[in-house]
Order: sequence, then C-alpha cells, then structure tokens
Amino acid sequence: MTIRILSAIGDPDAARVVSSLLHQLPDAEPAPAVADSAALLDALARAAAQGDGTASAGGPSAVEALPEVVVVHERIGPAPALELIREVALRFPAVGVVLITADAGPALFSAAMDAGARGVVGLPLGYEELAARVQAAAQWAAGVRVHLGGSTEAAPGPAGTLVTVTGAKGGVGTTVTAVQLALAARAAGRSVALVDLDLQSGDVASYLDVQFRRSVVDLAGIQDISVRVLQDAVHDHHTGLGLLLAPEEGERGEEVDDRAARQILGALRSRYEVVLVDCGSQMQSANAAAVELAETALLVTTPDVVAVRAAKRQVRLWDRLQIRKAEDTTTVVNRLTRNTEIQPPLVAKATGTQVARTHVPAAFKELQPCVDAGRLQDLDNRSTVKQALCALAAELALVESPAARQGRGSHRARPTLTGRKRKAIAAGAASGPGTIPGQASGPASGSGSGTGSGSGGRFAGRRGPAARGGTGPFDPAGPYEEG
Repeated sequence: MTIRILSAIGDPDAARVVSSLLHQLPDAEPAPAVADSAALLDALARAAAQGDGTASAGGPSAVEALPEVVVVHERIGPAPALELIREVALRFPAVGVVLITADAGPALFSAAMDAGARGVVGLPLGYEELAARVQAAAQWAAGVRVHLGGSTEAAPGPAGTLVTVTGAKGGVGTTVTAVQLALAARAAGRSVALVDLDLQSGDVASYLDVQFRRSVVDLAGIQDISVRVLQDAVHDHHTGLGLLLAPEEGERGEEVDDRAARQILGALRSRYEVVLVDCGSQMQSANAAAVELAETALLVTTPDVVAVRAAKRQVRLWDRLQIRKAEDTTTVVNRLTRNTEIQPPLVAKATGTQVARTHVPAAFKELQPCVDAGRLQDLDNRSTVKQALCALAAELALVESPAARQGRGSHRARPTLTGRKRKAIAAGAASGPGTIPGQASGPASGSGSGTGSGSGGRFAGRRGPAARGGTGPFDPAGPYEEG
C-alpha cells in the first residue's frame, strides 16, 4: 500500500530534513511541505473536494483522495500546533496526524493524544522513530477508511499468510518440510519469509548453507520493529527467500517470548505474502504463539507408533493450553511406503486432526546428497519428495497455479503396478495369446479358472491412491492398502 504524506513545517531547513527522511520510507509518497496551518487546511479541503466534488470530507470518495498521514511541526503557525491537530482530526477524521516536537514528555504526549494525534516524534529526528510513527498512523488511517467505506483495500497490518510447521518429535522431517514449502511458494512468485523458531536447535541455516550474524533474537528487545530494522535482521537468500534464523547460541532463545514472537511475526506478515515458521518439536512460548496465530498449523509425523503417539500428545498439549484445537490442525504424514501398517486414516483417528491428502514418500536417498551438502534448494525437480511437497503446497494454497502441477503429473497419472500386480499380469499373459493381461480368459462372468480372472478378482478394490485419483506423480512410493 502506498502511504501519501503531507507535511506542515514552517522552517525550511526542518522541512528539508523531514522530506529527506520521508523519502526513505518504503511505499511512501511525500508531497511538498506546506508552510503554515492555513495552507495545510486548504490543501486537505482541496483534496477532499477533488474526491467528491464538494468541500466535505465525509464521503467515501473524499476519504480516498486525502493523504493517509499529516506530519505537523511544533513551530507551525499562525495556529498553534495542537489547535491545528484538533482541527484536522475534527474535519478529516480518516487522516492520521503525527506531531514533531522537541518536548516529547508525558504532558505534551497526553495533550497531543487528546487533540487527536496518532503519534509524537521527538527532536532531533531519527529515521527509525519517524518511520515507526508514520507507518502506525498510516495503518490506523487505512483501518478507519475500510470502516468508512472509503477504501476497498485491507489495512496494511498483518496481511500475509502465516503457516507453522511443527514436528510430532525430533527427526520426522519438520525442517525439510518447511524449507521445501517455502521454496515452492517462492517458485510460484510469492514473497516468502522463512522463520526458524526452533530456538535452541534450529537447522534452517544448515540446510540452506547460510552464514549469518543476525537472528530472531536481535528483534526480541525492540518495541517498534521498523522496516529498516527488519531488513537488517532478515537474510536475503539467493533463492529469493527472506530468512529469519534461530540464534547460534541456543541459550539465547529464552530472550524470545510470546510477546516478541507476536510482534516479529506481525512485522513479517506486513512485508511478505507468505510467512513459513519452523517451530521444531519442543513447545516454548514463542512457537506456541506462532501456532496460535497461524492460519494453517501443520503437524508432521511419520507412520510409526512412537511418532503417532507423540503427535497425539502434541495435539492434546495444544488443546489443554488453548493454543489450537485438534480439528484446526493439519497433520502431514511423512515417509509413507506401500508396506506401512499405519495408514493416514488411522493417524487421523488417533490424533483427531485433519490429515493432508498429500503424503510424502520415504525416499531419503534422494535427499541425502543435498542434506549432506547443506543445499536443500538444489533438490532435483524429479525427486518424489520434492514433487510431493510441491503438491502439499498447492493443497495449502501456497502455490496459486495447481494446473501446472497437474500438467507435470499427467504422463504418470495411470495407476502404478506393484510387484504382485506385475506377477499377475505376467501370469495372465502366459495363459495364451489374445488374452488381455489382468482379465479373465474364461466367460465374462468371472467364473473361469484362468489365472487372469483370479488376479482381477483378487486385486479388485485394493488399489493404492494413484488408482483412485490420488495425490500426484510421486505415487510410486505411495501406500499400498491391503483392503
């Protein structure tokens, strides 16, 4: 969203300094400063009149034409600054006003708030403080305009999609899942931030071969996270991902509490379309806050008794602490094979959660070279694991064009042959020329004694997910249901 800013500053030198700082703000459009209070009110009235053809600022079109933020210097004249702020707030209530003053004490701050100001900036001016106050005022103004019907855009607050990835226990593939989902969303053209909130043992940096100085801990003690502060802490990876990493010293993770996590994630959501959070498998206040805030909370498990029990404990923990209900959690089954006894429906029944339609096959040999090299972004596009996680990204609406995924999988959409099916077909073919593999050589009723007939009846209704229109081109390693 573009922030239109109009300044009222009588001192030319101060006007130049403020204008220089405002032009550094991202998405800002500062107008030339006006020199006195009368000129400011006239400029606002003209803008409102251009919006709806009258001098009233109450109509929706008038609100759209007004600047989001007005910056008033304390030495403006002829009207006193506080009187000017009160006049602007009464006549143009959808405009956020920021006061610049040398006396930023409690008394003046209270008086400015009573007059209708949305922020106070002390002199000498600093970029961080000015940027924070202007952006907060713009966010407030945008919210007011949405309620007044003067803007079809949502307020520039948290707008990005927040997705958390939590492991039922250690070693189930949480970080690989988070990284590949982030890469899939970035490949679809979306701006993506990947946050490592596994604060004591986060491995995102190791998986992506990143050397870093800043971490999420550097943002924990900051009250107002400005754009510049966020940019300094986020590592711009060559894949296009923005990485906010866990600290190198695990003990420093205690500095990130739930309040800091909420503030950090809110700042990221205002700058990125998708925010992926690797929460690890240990529940702390920071990643608990992330799970609570997330639109989508993924719980990764493997199809074995120990992991499923751990997933069940995790879901019950979230429910007891009122972090998230089981029915609002999506479980991802990782390392699924055709011989796995625990199938996804059983996982859903045991945990009480939804289970993603897309299951990730067990194919560590595909992952091992990239994991050992610390370059998970180099995973081959033909990898069944990568294709599965891309399909999962599409299922979660992180990838906006599932048609491309369907096109890639079209040449392998037919059911996959298991070992026993191949033997059945071979036996059917050996029964004589002209016999269709897998079909009875006897009467159509299926009462013949040929091998093909027996095979067809034996395997009827026992096909894997691919034969039922399953999850995609990675199904050769998918589950085989025994009825």
